[in-house]
Amino acid sequence: MKTLLLSMEDVQKALSMKEVIDVVEEGYLAFHRGKVRQPEIVSIEMPENNGETDIKSCYNELNERISVKVASGFYNNGKNNNLPTMMGTILLYDGTNGALLCVMDGSLITGIRTGAAGAISSKLLARKDAATVAVFGAGGQARMQVEGLCHVMNLREVRVFSENRDELTGYQKEMEQQTAARVVVCNNPEETMAGSDIVITTTPAKTPYIHQSLVKPGMHIVAVGADMAGKNELDPAIFRGAKIVNDSIAQCVSRGETRNALMAGVMTESDIHGEIGQLLAGEKALRECENEITIFDTTGMGIQDNVTAVMVYERALQKGLGSVFQFM
Repeated sequence: MKTLLLSMEDVQKALSMKEVIDVVEEGYLAFHRGKVRQPEIVSIEMPENNGETDIKSCYNELNERISVKVASGFYNNGKNNNLPTMMGTILLYDGTNGALLCVMDGSLITGIRTGAAGAISSKLLARKDAATVAVFGAGGQARMQVEGLCHVMNLREVRVFSENRDELTGYQKEMEQQTAARVVVCNNPEETMAGSDIVITTTPAKTPYIHQSLVKPGMHIVAVGADMAGKNELDPAIFRGAKIVNDSIAQCVSRGETRNALMAGVMTESDIHGEIGQLLAGEKALRECENEITIFDTTGMGIQDNVTAVMVYERALQKGLGSVFQFM
């Protein structure tokens, strides 16, 4: 049995944000329509090494592919070694016979499919005239979120804040080169939020740093960083009265910002407006007024990895990327 091996460089040659946005939308719809079997996420924490690992998997009936992703975040990396903070590997199997089709780098896929998710939510829920985004964190995901947004709206200004000040100069230079937006480095959350239409949180914080008083009518919030129990970027009070959309309700009530709001007693599960697949299917309302505060809570789903990995695999075969090894 021959198995394809794809490096990060190979994966990069097979990806584009525009196409990933399209396939992630298809994945959300497949999940909503009951075509996806997606087990609970397995999480392992290594606090002594400031690290964590998640295992996300699923079977997609529509493409008959099984995907298993092991993705890690080790937040001391780059300080005492030359390793990236985020790393991952995806195994792609034939769902009809269990054969291992491909082993590929999952780091870039994780980043780009999450950026695509934020963009999809903003397309559906942000005000049509939204042009200024507040970004918290200045790492890879903070870049992917802005790249995704640029495919669905005309951004004029990116306001960015990070506790890691060393990241900010590089972020500002890179994002001004890649987008048409002006990038403003801010000194605190208050300055970052001022005048913003969209708010994106991408940090591993465990203590909320965005207070309810900073959230103004009409804002759309993309909650990315809090993807496991114990993480918390948003004041739970922000959820009171907001239109709350989850990628997966089951996941968000157990490990996302939605969980934090439920535990704080500011909302009940019945206050969740719906899942993003329901919005894409036209079964739930999008933004209904200019002053509405909308929140997209995303903890990341196996189906996002699945549809993106399948696209990469098929594109790699077409382009002759990677190398083949005899697995059995």
